[in-house]
Amino acid sequence: MADDTGAARHFGEEGGLLSYGDYLHLDVLLKQQVPESDPPAHDELLFITIHQVYELWFKLLLHELTTVRDLLVQAGRADGRDGDRELMWTARHLLRRAEQVEQVLIAQLPVLETMTPQDFLDFRSLLSPASGFQSVQFRELEFLSGLKDAAFLGRLRSATDEERARLQRRLDEPSLWDGFVAALTGRGLATASADDVKASLLAVARDRAAYGDLWDVAEGLLSHDELSAQWRALHATVVERQIGFKEGTGGSTGATYLRSRRDLRFFPLLWELRTAL
Repeated sequence: MADDTGAARHFGEEGGLLSYGDYLHLDVLLKQQVPESDPPAHDELLFITIHQVYELWFKLLLHELTTVRDLLVQAGRADGRDGDRELMWTARHLLRRAEQVEQVLIAQLPVLETMTPQDFLDFRSLLSPASGFQSVQFRELEFLSGLKDAAFLGRLRSATDEERARLQRRLDEPSLWDGFVAALTGRGLATASADDVKASLLAVARDRAAYGDLWDVAEGLLSHDELSAQWRALHATVVERQIGFKEGTGGSTGATYLRSRRDLRFFPLLWELRTAL
């Protein structure tokens, strides 16, 4: 085996130039779980770890779903030529990966539920005004998925200039749905209006022999939508179990706010398609 320079590599014979800990920067990573309570409340480490892990998964999801969006836009420009087959295959592959990550996000919430309300109260007051509402990456995921709300930029008062710039870019750039519509257009399907898109989605659904790749991508997008909704619903229930209907540490209405977002949909036309079939 050779590296990019063509030199032969003999794994295990590199003289200790790179270790597992060095590669993952564990010396830095494992120092980031810093409790606010003093002495540290036992469950605060759990609380910090769960939320830091979520942010790492959010980073990966943004990486994968942004690539999916870009691949779909490129496929739209390919005008149905053979060159778009690999683009569509990769988009489907990355959507499957995102689906598995989102399953993990859901599976993590029961771990958080092992913390009792009494244990949470040992340190909850110290968190104010920090709140999950302030997660910039979570808002980026919503914007990328089509739930674009410029008002959030004004509400995230703790966001840095760099974070605001990231959110603004997500508002300005195409969403996943925009990418999918571009891919439909590239295959010669009508997309000029919402009614055109609905008719084109029906054509895709009724002729999977011709449009199997588009159907698979649509199903991948729907899975992303469905799993996100499942996470929001379970998250609202977990919060209600922990704090009832207390005000959120960031000043939101807590579980009431989370409940209000449970039924949001990223891709409503894909859900409407089920009725039209």
